[in-house]
Amino acid sequence: DSSLLAGIRFPSQAQSKLMLMEGLGQSFWNGLTITGRIEARGRVLAEMTFPDFRDVVVEDISEMALGHLGKGLLKAHGLDEGGEPEKGIGGHDTMWFALRDLACGDTDYPEPVIPDNIGRPEQDQKAKPPISAPHASTIYFLLNLLLIEFRAERGFAATEQTLRYPEPFMDRRDEAERAAKIVDRIRLDEEVHVHSLRLYLGEIRNLTFKTTDGGTLFGKDIVDPFWAEISRWATDEQPKLAAEQQRKFYESRILAHPDGERILRDFNALEETEYDGN
Repeated sequence: DSSLLAGIRFPSQAQSKLMLMEGLGQSFWNGLTITGRIEARGRVLAEMTFPDFRDVVVEDISEMALGHLGKGLLKAHGLDEGGEPEKGIGGHDTMWFALRDLACGDTDYPEPVIPDNIGRPEQDQKAKPPISAPHASTIYFLLNLLLIEFRAERGFAATEQTLRYPEPFMDRRDEAERAAKIVDRIRLDEEVHVHSLRLYLGEIRNLTFKTTDGGTLFGKDIVDPFWAEISRWATDEQPKLAAEQQRKFYESRILAHPDGERILRDFNALEETEYDGN
């Protein structure tokens, strides 16, 4: 579950709150905007064609969730994230933009840079199971997606907590509270995604796969090495790199403030050195 990603966060909740109280709300606004843009990308799940696992699994999967991936399960996940724009129906993406505007009001901030990829790049994959490449790629994709959902779960909880702080939103208390409720509704949807992904991957891990050389391979021998790679990246490699990049970014933004030196001292004093369990 998402406790896999428990640890020191940068910026901390206290640091994020300080930024808002000092009138440095662009970072928070950027974060909400980036989240909405990334959610919109999730609509690709409704457009992708996934390989049929009946072709490579020894057991009968007709009564399993895995046998229905291409029959609406992943499409529903994608529509949750990105809606149906051609019908004027928004998904989580437009919910994030709505709650951003409720909490932050009118701003003239420029559009932030959106990361190209928030999962472990597939080209970095080291484990190469001897099964059909499209099926191996799909399993790797689903594991990456589960990790992204774990990260979202923790990030969304932090956002909701920030919106419920009274001090940074004194003039927009009702709007911020409504925004927090929208985040909570998104979190409930995402909880369904986490449960469904764990179900698909749990099924895969307990099945037997046909190998490209005519043999068989237990699903756990595909899933476990993939998961070891992805979880190591998410818990060790990526957080260090992200914190280093974020620290430089925050320092430059704070020092551009007329009282930047003082704010930076306060900001650094609030940095987490031990995980507080929240």
